[in-house]
Amino acid sequence: MVAPNRYVRIIERIFLSIHKKGEQEVLFSRTDIEKAAATLGITLPKNIGDVIYSFRYRVPLPSSILKRAPKGKEWIIRPAGRGKYRFVATEVAQITPTKHMAETKVPDATPGLISMYALNDEQALLARLRYNRLVDIFTRVTCYPLQSHLRTTIPQLGQVETDEIYIGVDRRGAHYVFPVQAKGKTDRLNVVQIEQDVALRRHKFPNLICRPIAAQFMPDDRIALFEFEESNRGIVVSLEKHYRLLPPEEIDQDELTDYRARISDEPLAK
Repeated sequence: MVAPNRYVRIIERIFLSIHKKGEQEVLFSRTDIEKAAATLGITLPKNIGDVIYSFRYRVPLPSSILKRAPKGKEWIIRPAGRGKYRFVATEVAQITPTKHMAETKVPDATPGLISMYALNDEQALLARLRYNRLVDIFTRVTCYPLQSHLRTTIPQLGQVETDEIYIGVDRRGAHYVFPVQAKGKTDRLNVVQIEQDVALRRHKFPNLICRPIAAQFMPDDRIALFEFEESNRGIVVSLEKHYRLLPPEEIDQDELTDYRARISDEPLAK
């Protein structure tokens, strides 16, 4: 049996020492991470926040925590201010591409040099979104990348960051902001990131129509794009599409004919 790694031991120690049966929220702080590490005799990484980042976006929480979630819910970690966090039991946490969804083939306009030297999956994905205008295609709005890795501090949340910000204009002249989260093949997408993007929009772009977007590299090199909206159940997926980038000569006329026959399921935003 493989011994749990230090991050697992730390997060277990924090949760199990604070959580009481029936609670659906558990508040803790950066100091609790340091105390747990000291108690367990564990050396912390230089970036203490990586402990939290790991369980938000890379790996699931340990089973000792997951099994204590109320029926039909799972635990996520939300920011709660500078240096503060909280475990929250929620209905939907992880967002994954739908199986057996139709794909749309798009002629690949990514420059060869960019494809050769992209340093990681996230960077490669963001480049493909830009060069192939996939955000425009997906949203049916003319979009322009404004800033990558926008980081800001939001009251009651602390520091948040989104991978890319697009600004768009539609045929009526309405202006939009599209916060984009990009995830590589092995990364995990969850609602916390989308909640933070919505909060970022309220803080930085209060007068723009917000349409949060997420992109995920799939194992077969397709790109899944999601659009989200707020509902009485929290953040929900309102639209999902899968795209495959190919050399133009690999897209035949029969496929283009099929695309023309598709029924549009993407109404214009109000």
